[in-house]
Amino acid sequence: MKGLKQFRVKPGRAVRLAEIDPAWTGGFKDKDEAREALRRNIERMSKLQYRLYAQKKYALLIVLQGMDASGKDGTIRQVMSGLNPQSCCVKAFKEPTPEELDHDFLWRIHRVAPARGEIGIFNRSHYEDVLVVRVHDLVPRAVWRRRYDQIQAFERILAANDVIILKFFLHISRAEQRRRLEERLTDPSKNWKVAPSDFKERKFWGAYQRAYEEAMTRCSTRRAPWFVIPADHKWFRNWAVSQVIVETLESLRMKFPKPVLTGREKLE
Repeated sequence: MKGLKQFRVKPGRAVRLAEIDPAWTGGFKDKDEAREALRRNIERMSKLQYRLYAQKKYALLIVLQGMDASGKDGTIRQVMSGLNPQSCCVKAFKEPTPEELDHDFLWRIHRVAPARGEIGIFNRSHYEDVLVVRVHDLVPRAVWRRRYDQIQAFERILAANDVIILKFFLHISRAEQRRRLEERLTDPSKNWKVAPSDFKERKFWGAYQRAYEEAMTRCSTRRAPWFVIPADHKWFRNWAVSQVIVETLESLRMKFPKPVLTGREKLE
């Protein structure tokens, strides 16, 4: 099963999340089979990252979005476990600071975009400015509606400068979200991850789903595609994200730079 074609939102096609099963697990017989496939992908990603860093021709930007408890942190922890932190950076975007609010909404995003040879991972992203601000009326409708075109223009600039963009929506069901939030309440090691606001936000589930649908419909392009990842099963989510990343990096056909030295030099 190929990840790129299976999960990709085709440009111009309307996204209907209700038509996508968040519990789908593809053709895997069980989670052990998927975990073995993930292990192979993690090994492959490590080797591909090394070529990316050596060649310094491309940068890779990975965007992770999803409802609360959809698994953004878990995806980073599991899928990216084999990456070398020397050329990989994770950035979590929370509520904008006063300094960030004094600039355009893309300012804080562009300044941390990955350089050539690097992998940048965004836990939430510039899409919050057409998601939470829309759901909670934080800016006028006319303002956030203009942002779809601005986001597309921004992503075109990145892509034109050799940034490979992969955007993942981790698609979970409302029932699975509730189960995960309740688990955080009962597990002492996860208590810190849950806040009263997480449960209040569940009241806006439908509004968030519609906001995500429009964002992906309008902003999935050939150079900056969205991928809808069924995420009720963490083991399938992890494999699916890793598969898309591996296929994308392999498609670049990266090569190591030619050596500066011939190998015949002798040290004195």
